[in-house]
Amino acid sequence: MGTLNLGILAHVDAGKTTLTERLLYAAGAIDQIGSVDRGTTQTDSLALERERGITIKSAVASFTIGDLAVNLIDTPGHPDFIAEVERVLNVLDGAVLVISAVEGVQPQTPLLMRALQRLRVPTLIFVNKIDRPGASDRRVVDAMAKRLTPAIVPMGSAHGLGTRDAGFTPATADHAAFRAGLTELLAERDDAILAAYLEDDRAVPYRRLRRLLAEQTRQALVHPAFFGSAITGAGVDTLMAGIAELLPAAAGDREASASGRVFKIERTASGERVAYARLFLGTLQTRDHVRYGQGAEGRVTAISVFAPGGAVQRSSISAGDIAKVSGLGGVQIGDAIGDIPAAEAQHHFPPPTMESVVVPRHPAEKGRLRVALAKLAEQDPLINVRQDDASGALSLSLYGEVQKEVIQATLAGDYGIDVEFRETTMICIERPVGTAEALEVLHAMSKTNVTGKSSPHSTNPFPATAGLRIEPAPIGSGIGFRLDVDVRLVPLYIYKRVEAFIEHMGQYAREALQEGLCGWQVTDCTVTMTDCGYRAPETTASHFRKVTRLVLMQALERAGTQVCEPMAAVRLDVPTDAVSRVLPLLARLGARVQAPVPGGELSTIDAVLPVALVHDLQRQLPAVTGGEGVLEFEFGGYQPAAGAPPTRRRRTQNRLTRPMHSPPSGLPVPKGTATP
Repeated sequence: MGTLNLGILAHVDAGKTTLTERLLYAAGAIDQIGSVDRGTTQTDSLALERERGITIKSAVASFTIGDLAVNLIDTPGHPDFIAEVERVLNVLDGAVLVISAVEGVQPQTPLLMRALQRLRVPTLIFVNKIDRPGASDRRVVDAMAKRLTPAIVPMGSAHGLGTRDAGFTPATADHAAFRAGLTELLAERDDAILAAYLEDDRAVPYRRLRRLLAEQTRQALVHPAFFGSAITGAGVDTLMAGIAELLPAAAGDREASASGRVFKIERTASGERVAYARLFLGTLQTRDHVRYGQGAEGRVTAISVFAPGGAVQRSSISAGDIAKVSGLGGVQIGDAIGDIPAAEAQHHFPPPTMESVVVPRHPAEKGRLRVALAKLAEQDPLINVRQDDASGALSLSLYGEVQKEVIQATLAGDYGIDVEFRETTMICIERPVGTAEALEVLHAMSKTNVTGKSSPHSTNPFPATAGLRIEPAPIGSGIGFRLDVDVRLVPLYIYKRVEAFIEHMGQYAREALQEGLCGWQVTDCTVTMTDCGYRAPETTASHFRKVTRLVLMQALERAGTQVCEPMAAVRLDVPTDAVSRVLPLLARLGARVQAPVPGGELSTIDAVLPVALVHDLQRQLPAVTGGEGVLEFEFGGYQPAAGAPPTRRRRTQNRLTRPMHSPPSGLPVPKGTATP
């Protein structure tokens, strides 16, 4: 039996969880369809999900279509929980993107489609809610072709739109218009089909067209679209047939070394971590010792796979399987199990752009709050819990207000801690302005260190030499690390391999750049190690970590940084007669505006403005458009902040301040040496 790991993605309220229920019911995996409104669905199992009627955490359910086993992953639709979708994308063989036949392409839909296309995830589209008043098939198809991709293949026709009798009739070989449209679309990517079509538009056998449709769908070149209603079940059988015919089953060498990825963490009632993992290669068995994360090792104590009716224990899993794995005590979301190719893409959506301080209403619960937030960070590392070492204040990174409300409710319901959030601020970044380097040499050199650059009056408090250069890198590149020293200077008695030394030094550099000159994370830069030295056996990995922080901050101070604030790319659809009122509003908010695009009664305006001002735009837009303006926005990157650069209070000691140390015997304490 083949296996397909299938993601269900959509903008919030498009009906994705209801479709999941209908698929499970149609396949015989459940006896009764649950309701989102009543909180009885299979995949929305959290109390908060049932209470709010939205998906917050991804969940896995299983069913079969003939001889195909499908692991279906239901993902959140609300943009505040996009991080959950991010993690799921890395483990999918295919996806179904759900779009409402009433609302059409919504703000989150293009963001999801672009991510699926970047990863080349084969994707079907299900246009849901054809039974609802206001449903339209042609309008939605036109919007998909315009805003998602022109490579859309409507797989039939909807009828009875807007009524309880709405249905979907799949196209067949006898539908001339469907056959012609399909041939034209496939011919754009297949010269043989194009030649045959130009000679005779019916020269290509329909069976061959279906085979080529499956091939191009599996290559993520075209996207078949089905229509139906998850509530009534209309069109769902046709969608299931399309899933089996058009999407690729999981593939992978079962004889290779085990290789997988963790996409979710949960804890048992006893507090044990359980990792949800996709295995790409090899076989994993209970009692196997495996490497995971950053060099950790653990023994697999239990494995559960998903099956119709619930999870079942297994002694092993093979390439293509998704399972719950126990025994890996320190495992984190995103960790590799075994070996994952370094080039594999990991980030497909922007990071959180807001930050808020969270405090317990009862000060005595600060310790419990810290522990609870650490557990929440296991499930969502992007909340990035930060503690100010001086004040003890705890802050979280957030996508939006709904996420904040959910965290607040989770702390109250699951941990019994009543909290409040202080004012929310935007999260900026810093980028280096120039190129600079710095060097710290260990005190008295031994023969082990052959740099010859030691000074008896060195103020370096650590027994390790490090020379580092920092320079700007392309926007969006993150932090790169390179080694530009003689490999004989690398302390192999600590790191065993040069590659391990490079990996750890890169990690030390990223840690050091968590807080730049203005307190924000430094990114889009390259760090190069230009000198290295040590004194065996005194020098340890900890010394290299600490001296990296000291040297890198010196280099950064010399290079200078520029603070950049998060921007939003907004699209406004407004009445054409309101454009003259909307443009001055955008100008007052400091937006960069493109020329309006007229479209009859409605015009489209694209603009870029700081994320911090989007709320003001949302608040003022109804007044200048008579309540008819529609605003969509997505992350628009970072741009230099106007005026005085905003700063963030450091949560740790300034790394330009040297810790107290003992100088070599007979030497005075260097002037300027400070205690922590």
